[in-house]
Formats: sequence, C-alpha cells, structure tokens
Amino acid sequence: MLDARLRPLIDPPLNRLGAVLAGRGVTANALTFSGLVLGLGGAAAIALGHVGWGLALIIANRLADGLDGAVARARGPSDLGGYFDIVADFAFYVSVPLGFGILSPANTLPALVLVASFVLTGVSFLAFAVIAGKRGAETQAHGRKSFFYSTGLAEGTETIAVFIAMCLWPAWFSVIAYAYAGLCLLTVFQRSAMAVAAFRD
Repeated sequence: MLDARLRPLIDPPLNRLGAVLAGRGVTANALTFSGLVLGLGGAAAIALGHVGWGLALIIANRLADGLDGAVARARGPSDLGGYFDIVADFAFYVSVPLGFGILSPANTLPALVLVASFVLTGVSFLAFAVIAGKRGAETQAHGRKSFFYSTGLAEGTETIAVFIAMCLWPAWFSVIAYAYAGLCLLTVFQRSAMAVAAFRD
C-alpha cells in the first residue's frame, strides 16, 4: 500500500549510493545475500532474547535490500537477481515471527498464524505475477522490477513497520501479529479481486 508512494522519496538517494557501489564492483546479488544474513541474524537475536540487536539487524537488512535494487538498476537487472531477491525477502519475512515464536511459548500460535498469512500473501503475489507476465502486463509503480509487482494492503513497508513495532513493544507481539495477519488475509482477497478483474477472459 505504501511502497509505491515512498519510492519517489527513497529511490533517488538509494540510486546515487547504488551507482557508487556498482562503480566499485559491488554486485546486487552480494548485497542480497548479505542482507539475508543480516535479517536471519536479526531473527536469531530475537529468538535469543536480544530484541534490540534484532531491531538493528532488521533495519540493516532493509538497507541492504534497498541497495541491492539500486545496484541492479545501475549495473542492469537480471532474472537471476530478481529470483534471489524475492526468495531472500520471503525467507527474512518468515524468520522474524519465528524468532518471536522461539523467544516465548506464548508467541508460538500468533507467530504460526502470521507465517501462514505470509505464505498466502506470497502465493497470491507470485501467482498474480506469473499470470500478469504471461499476458505481457507491465507496471512501474514499484520501480523497475524483474517481474510484475501487484499492489496490496500489506507490502514491504507495512511489514517492516510491523516488525519494528514488535521489537519496540515485544509484550504486544500477539496482538500485533494477529492484527497484521488479518491485514495480510485482506490483501489476499484484494489481490484475488484484482485477478478476477484483470484475468477474466
């Protein structure tokens, strides 16, 4: 919901830094894998009770994720890079609630519900992308991407805001997780309605 609106604000500085990194030989895939390590490290820190460190690593992960796209735009995007990027994103997304689930037994059920909602959201996102790509649909709303990005209520910006809230108020994890899982399910219904409108023959 917010990703496309924030792009005009965050892309210019990221693109400048991405061009510098690309000029020094840094690859987008290297940043993608570095970001994944940071993100998984953040989830591990949360699981071990170091929520503050977890928050710092989550933010570092998002910076790396923004820069890998900027470097890809500077060097030229690739299908393989797009594949690694989306896999790394979803691996990171599911790791954070799992970290909270390990942190406290009281968090286990809401963490599982949130992960399940992420799976459904991801499936709807990728299914829409495959069919839209097959039909030749294109969009620049989320910047230049390797495949079609459909808009939804729950996107990357909202997810990171939720993760930050969980780290700042870990005692409220269950409430935040259930609420965001509900928003993810609404996103699945929203994207399904978009599919009905776009793909009906």
